[in-house]
Amino acid sequence: MAAIGIDVGGTSVRAGVVDASGGLLDTARTATARGEAALEEAIAGVVGELRTRHDVEAVGLAVAGFVGDDRRTVMFAPHLPWRDADVADRIADRVGLPVTLEHDANAATFAEHRFGAARGCRVGVFVALGTGIGAGLLLNGELFRGAHGVAPELGHLCLVPGGRTCPCGKAGCWERYCSGTALAATAVELLATRPGRSTVLAREDPDAVTGRRVAGAARDGDPIARMAMAELARWLGEGLALVADVYDPEIVVIGGGVSESAPLFLDEAREVYMRSVTGGKRRPLARIRTAQLGDEAAIVGAATLAAEGPSPTKGGALR
Repeated sequence: MAAIGIDVGGTSVRAGVVDASGGLLDTARTATARGEAALEEAIAGVVGELRTRHDVEAVGLAVAGFVGDDRRTVMFAPHLPWRDADVADRIADRVGLPVTLEHDANAATFAEHRFGAARGCRVGVFVALGTGIGAGLLLNGELFRGAHGVAPELGHLCLVPGGRTCPCGKAGCWERYCSGTALAATAVELLATRPGRSTVLAREDPDAVTGRRVAGAARDGDPIARMAMAELARWLGEGLALVADVYDPEIVVIGGGVSESAPLFLDEAREVYMRSVTGGKRRPLARIRTAQLGDEAAIVGAATLAAEGPSPTKGGALR
């Protein structure tokens, strides 16, 4: 029996029907509505659309926000309207199916563990490089969500004390130096301090520079864009070394939109990681791989978790 997975993002709601082997059978999409009721109606709409074509048994929602450890409530989601909202029950009432919530990075982590790059590993870290950094953690082959359901917020580890300000309220967070947003910010800083060095980005309005444009310019050989990419590689390696000092993972999976440009930065990031991790020459090191499921990972993970149902265990881990 199949289930529906839904990735509820700040701009779009992407849904898919997923079978027991992780295959994506069908998709539907709609814009993210601003209000709670309108958003819940939009979610019910894509579920209804897919149910006209498929027999499904459950719905899983992947949300970029703090999901309660009961996997029923959204405590806070910065780009969505829910605040301490019993979202699972509301959606279940609308669609007449069991509904499970999960943090989007956790859903993607689960999918990569079950079907992708982290298949079969016991201890692994998933790092999604997008607008910011999303992260998931596998301990003994199970998702670890912390005592209150909000772990791990790796993107807000402080790597640069007193560094760039972060919307979370802190300064110097990892995601301010290693994300699509960070890539653009670094390029703009370099354009200001190294005039005449760019062949592509110098023609851009600084306000129009995005991580995607910087990556494209780096592929075209633009010196400033390549320097910005090298900075991203440096901070990715430094951050992964810090994470490895704490968790000692056997694998790190790099996902998110920025991972599409992995050939431009991942080898250098691995070198920085190996130089920076404690005892790097005298210990086994994590394999660093790109995600296999791409943008579909959160949909596949949410659907699979919903089909299998919640399975709480000690220590905040959930299957």
